[in-house]
Amino acid sequence: MKSLLFSAFMLFLVMSCSSDDDNTIITVPQCAKPTNVSASNITYESASLSWDDTNATSYTVEFGPSGFSLGMGNSTNSNTNNLSLMGLTANTTYDVYVMANCSSSNTSMYTDAFSFTTAAPLVVPEFMPTLSELNLFIGDIEDLTPSPYAFEYELSTPLFTDFAHKQRIIALPQGTTMEYVDDGFPDFPNKTVIAKTFYYFNDERDESLGKKIIETRILIKNDGVWELGNYKWNDDQTVAVLDNTTGTVPVSFIDADGESFDINYVIPSANQCFDCHNSYDEVTPIGPKLRTMNFNNQLQNFIDAGHLTNLTDPNTVSVLPNWLDESYTLEERARAYMDVNCAHCHSDGGFCEVQTLLRLPYETPFADSYIFEVRDQIDTRMSTYNPPYTMPLIGTTMVHDKGYSLIRSYLQTLQ
Repeated sequence: MKSLLFSAFMLFLVMSCSSDDDNTIITVPQCAKPTNVSASNITYESASLSWDDTNATSYTVEFGPSGFSLGMGNSTNSNTNNLSLMGLTANTTYDVYVMANCSSSNTSMYTDAFSFTTAAPLVVPEFMPTLSELNLFIGDIEDLTPSPYAFEYELSTPLFTDFAHKQRIIALPQGTTMEYVDDGFPDFPNKTVIAKTFYYFNDERDESLGKKIIETRILIKNDGVWELGNYKWNDDQTVAVLDNTTGTVPVSFIDADGESFDINYVIPSANQCFDCHNSYDEVTPIGPKLRTMNFNNQLQNFIDAGHLTNLTDPNTVSVLPNWLDESYTLEERARAYMDVNCAHCHSDGGFCEVQTLLRLPYETPFADSYIFEVRDQIDTRMSTYNPPYTMPLIGTTMVHDKGYSLIRSYLQTLQ
């Protein structure tokens, strides 16, 4: 009997252990958190995200402007380890978090925040109500920091405008270039924007003391035709408003020699701007001719940056002399000064084509320029400021003493 009871107890024990084994809980590994999140193909409105594949069923991506709290951003799912984000805001830093979904009940932790910044907005080739809406500048507009889609250029001999400094920039549409044609203007693509901003340093001996920005003149090419407009800056230097009427702005500054100046700077109207930017009754640029930009390796820099094509050797382009450079002859310097300050009107198709035979482009042969024939008139009209008799007609409110001295010295050699 005892043997039978022992056998029954052992059978019960075996059955009990078998029952426990059948109910054992199987532990599932935690879903692995994604790693190595990165962004590529970043534009002003989109970006491509990727991360290491963890063999998850899907991934949840949450993103938003930098600093947002998880649960408050934009959330989307991806069945692969990459995702394209669209409709982003330009020049904005975004945070991204990625979570792996191994099953409906097994997800990973979110990654740490990964951040990227979208590109600056594209330049807008339209005359918007305010200058900032053209996106020509990034950051605080008064800093005049050009958009990455624009580039600055300089002229070997700049126009005199009551001692104002000028920032010159060109913005080409993405994927386009200026094309070399000859030593004059390159072929600018449609949607090109050319901007020239006029300003004064409060004290030229110390530029850190700030500047006063007066105006930004704009040229835009659409359907092969240039249009012009002007933006006037407010006193706080925070806004420039489209305003094609004339205006006067009082300016006080100290030059590099410590001399103080008080100027009533005159902003020309759009109609007055057209007088100078007139070529055969169509608007045209004045400054950015290749021969005028061909110094300090500037043309080669344009080629290297992909801004200028159809030209392999800038040395084949002529150079307009710098009128301040005394290594050039007196005639070369004087003709260069007249080219930049006067030739846009005194040329075939220019504003003064009918009124006078005087032709002042640098490349015009002296015998065809009529400089000798009207030398006394040139001297008289440059020697005093007496509108509308004085020359130039607009763009200045004073005699440029150094410029006039150069021209007078040259004219005296023509006796």
